[in-house]
Amino acid sequence: MSVATTPAERLAAFLARTPYIAFLGMRAELAGDEMTAILPFSPHLIGNTMLPALHGGVLGAFMEMTALAQLAVITGGPRPAKTIDVTIDYLRPGRAMDTYARAEIKKAGRRISSVHVEAWQEARAKPVAAIRGHFQTPTEG
Repeated sequence: MSVATTPAERLAAFLARTPYIAFLGMRAELAGDEMTAILPFSPHLIGNTMLPALHGGVLGAFMEMTALAQLAVITGGPRPAKTIDVTIDYLRPGRAMDTYARAEIKKAGRRISSVHVEAWQEARAKPVAAIRGHFQTPTEG
């Protein structure tokens, strides 16, 4: 089994080995060291059919996966990071349309990393949700 060495290879490996990412239909684009995660709209992601709006759990999971993907790109560890905790702020309904997210690693420590993620739809200046999370950085051995 080969080890992913470039950021693009690490991102592709993370996306391929996470089954929930396939369920969501999530993908990601890498431009230099900046990753943008994309959640294409699909009817199975609707939680409130009256609005219609994305399920809150879908938005939360999408942002958590975005954080983990960004950590995989930056740290290049042998295994993915593990979630310790996340705090989700739901700022407005996630409508039935494509959603985007970017993660900012606030601190990448040897054992714990702190990450902030914002998700938006039409305008990045109007996020639909955000998370702040702590993740256990994988160690060798």
